[in-house]
Amino acid sequence: MTNGRRAIGIDIGGTKVAGAIVGEDGTVHAELRRNTPDTSDANTMNDLLRDMVEHLCADEAGEGVCAIGVGAAGTVVWPVGRIRWAPNNSYRDWDVRGFLEGASGLPTVVDNDGNVAGLAEARLGETRYDDMLLLTVGTGVGAGIVLGGRIYRGPHGLGAEVGHMNVNPDGPQCGCGNYGCLEALASGTALTRMGRSAAAGDPSGLIATLAAESGGEVGGEHVTRAAMAGDVTAQTLFQRLGRALGIGIASLNAIFEVEAVVIGGGLVDTGELLLAPARRAAHEFAYAPTARPIPPVLPAAFRSDAGKIGAGLLALEES
Repeated sequence: MTNGRRAIGIDIGGTKVAGAIVGEDGTVHAELRRNTPDTSDANTMNDLLRDMVEHLCADEAGEGVCAIGVGAAGTVVWPVGRIRWAPNNSYRDWDVRGFLEGASGLPTVVDNDGNVAGLAEARLGETRYDDMLLLTVGTGVGAGIVLGGRIYRGPHGLGAEVGHMNVNPDGPQCGCGNYGCLEALASGTALTRMGRSAAAGDPSGLIATLAAESGGEVGGEHVTRAAMAGDVTAQTLFQRLGRALGIGIASLNAIFEVEAVVIGGGLVDTGELLLAPARRAAHEFAYAPTARPIPPVLPAAFRSDAGKIGAGLLALEES
């Protein structure tokens, strides 16, 4: 028999879809992961989610699962559970909630992936904050804004898209179509773009060599491996990435004055490669630093697992 209520939490990103059976205390009892299909339209994603839910429910830990929670990249209509659009995925006007409830018979809630990750950190993080900003740095840049202990979604549930605030209008084009968004400069996608440019300029360098050894194109993982091995070029790319992230953090704190900025998503696993330059830039560009406190920039307690855990918690709270 299971102890306590459990839900399925699913985190849909541009690169991966992570699923888990989550308890009320945030414990992950079972988990699985799938790559996001290249053709990530609604029908393809429906098939993938049905398969993941069936596998999780069939797991021994799935006994007593009472709800499903989904955190998804894109513009999610809350509480309807329909995703209107996503910059790094193909799905459009996707009724995720309706599909999963019909396929599973379980009550389902769907929210933005940054919101659910923020919920996990606010409820169960190592330090609880009533006013905090959670930034998920992965394929894109998402956010969960916690104000007064509650997730801020805006009047239509479409707020907190900080990855698409402009930090350099002369910068590279973002997946959303605009130029110079924070996401275009401070995400895994940005790291891949910069890595490919660096490899093209130095075909014998470590970034290009690692990609050739893996038999594929240069990706963010090759830049990361090169940086961790001490490659100066790769480390410089992380300096650029972290600096852009820190500029965004300084701007956001000028608006909200939060107690802490917490960094989650896949790239937080690179640790100080990302966090150190982000902290420096957050201090450099801080508004009135002698008069206003500069919040600490911290790694998320749940690291890259915050999305699926937060989705499960949301499902338990709402069911």
